[in-house]
Amino acid sequence: MSAGIQKKNRLLEIFYRAIKGEGISVKELASEYHISTKSISRDINEIQNFLYDSRELVGNTELKYEPGSKCYYLTLDGFLLSKELLAVIKMLIGCRGFGKMELMNLIAKLKGFTSFHDRKLLEKLIAKELYHYNEVNHDCPSVIDRIWQLTRCIDKQVEITITYYKMSREQVKRRIKPIAVLFSEYYYYLIAYRSEDDSWSPIYFRVDRIVHITEHRGTFELDDKRRFDEGELRNKIHFMFPGKERHIRFEFTGPSVQAVLDKIPTAKVVEVQGNRKIIEADTYGTGINRFLLSQGSWVRVLEPKELVEEMKKEVHKLKELYEE
Repeated sequence: MSAGIQKKNRLLEIFYRAIKGEGISVKELASEYHISTKSISRDINEIQNFLYDSRELVGNTELKYEPGSKCYYLTLDGFLLSKELLAVIKMLIGCRGFGKMELMNLIAKLKGFTSFHDRKLLEKLIAKELYHYNEVNHDCPSVIDRIWQLTRCIDKQVEITITYYKMSREQVKRRIKPIAVLFSEYYYYLIAYRSEDDSWSPIYFRVDRIVHITEHRGTFELDDKRRFDEGELRNKIHFMFPGKERHIRFEFTGPSVQAVLDKIPTAKVVEVQGNRKIIEADTYGTGINRFLLSQGSWVRVLEPKELVEEMKKEVHKLKELYEE
C-alpha cells in the first residue's frame, strides 16, 4: 500500500473515531500508527481545515483541543456524543419504565454511536446498575410496541377498545378515544375520553397494563376545548392521581425549598419569614396530597379549606395506625 493511501486511510480512521466521540490524543495515535507526533498533528490540521472549508456541508462542526485531557474532541450538531449517551442511558435505567430485555436492546443500539474505547468505559460505568436493574412488572409483552401503537391511534384519532388490568387485578374492556401518552413515576400512561360518555372527563390507563388493543374503523374529532395539553398536565399533576384543578397554598419549613419547587413546577414562594416560606401552586388531582404528606412536619397546608380537611383526615388515620 502506497504512503498516500495509508495517509488517506489514517485520516478517515481518525475522523471516524472523532465522530464516535473518542478523544484524539496526538501522542497515543503516533504510538499506535508508528509515526511521528508531527505527522499526527498534520493529520489533525487537515481535518480541521476540511471542517472549516466545508461549513455549508458539515455545519457548526469543529475539532477542538481540551488542555485538561490533552485530546481533541469533535463538537458537532446532530450527533450524540459519548458523554450525552451516558446521561441518556443513566436516565433510562433510573426510570425503570422498560423491561430488562427492551432496555438492553436500547442500550446496545445507543452504544453503537460510541468508539470502541468509550464503549468499554460506558459498559464499565453502567455494569452494576444493569446487573441490579429491577423492571416494573408489566402485563403487556412490549411497552415500546404498545406506546407506538397508541401513538398511531392518537394521530389518526381512531377509537379503540382496550383489554386492561385494573389496580385490583380485575380485567376489563373499555372503548375509548385515545388523546395522549405521557411518562410519570416509572410508568407510561394513556390519557383518553370514554367513547360513550358526553362528560369529556379524561381517564388514565397505565400502558403496561393494556394487554390487548382493538382498533375500530370509526374515528373521532376534537374541538379546540377538548384538545389535550400534556405539558400543562405534567406541570400540575402528581403520581397521575386524577381530580379537579385547584390553587393551593402551604407553609414549608424544611431545609430545601428548591426540592419542593422542583417537584411542583407551578409552585412559587410568595412570602418569606425566617425559615418559613409560603408557597402557592396550581395543581390537578389528589396526588399533591401524597407529596405534601411525604414532607412530614415541614409542610402545613393553608388553603383551600377542602385540602386542609383532606390532610387532617389522613394525618388522623396515620395517628390511629400507630396508636393501635
